[in-house]
Amino acid sequence: MIQTIRLEELLRDTPTPLSRHLVTRPTGRAVRGGIERTVAETGCAMAVLDFTEVGLLDMSCADEVVAKLLLAGIACHVVLAGLREDQLEAVDHVLRHHGLAAVALVAESAPYVLGLADEDMRRAFGCVCSAGPMTSEALADQLGWRSERAAETLAVLVAQRLASAEGDEFHPLPLP
Repeated sequence: MIQTIRLEELLRDTPTPLSRHLVTRPTGRAVRGGIERTVAETGCAMAVLDFTEVGLLDMSCADEVVAKLLLAGIACHVVLAGLREDQLEAVDHVLRHHGLAAVALVAESAPYVLGLADEDMRRAFGCVCSAGPMTSEALADQLGWRSERAAETLAVLVAQRLASAEGDEFHPLPLP
């Protein structure tokens, strides 16, 4: 099940409930707590964090909401949606700082990887997203790679929770 979590709704329950802005660590902690509660209550396989109605997003909140959520080992895949350019920069910065990566959905563009990801990860991610489930051998054939390189890259995508594996097939996340 995919659970969309609208962050502006969680902001209403924070110490500054009239604000649309994700600023200050206490606000970020409160929003992260709301995300964790929602995931625990719903048991979802994927949480889409919707930033559409969020105003400002400072580095401390990007760290509290996104990076610490991923570092805590949340029990589902996390996808970031509705980020504006300035918000993308903040999230990308904190993800890179912590050695993390996340899937981002922005407007009409294809899903892509934010954070710490090398070119192999980005190419493999794009290939799996566009072609659908595939084995490491199929990815190697499609990208002209050695099968070991494809297998290692796909394993990293799964470890970073950017894809999933079932048997010898690697699957894109079921994006909304």
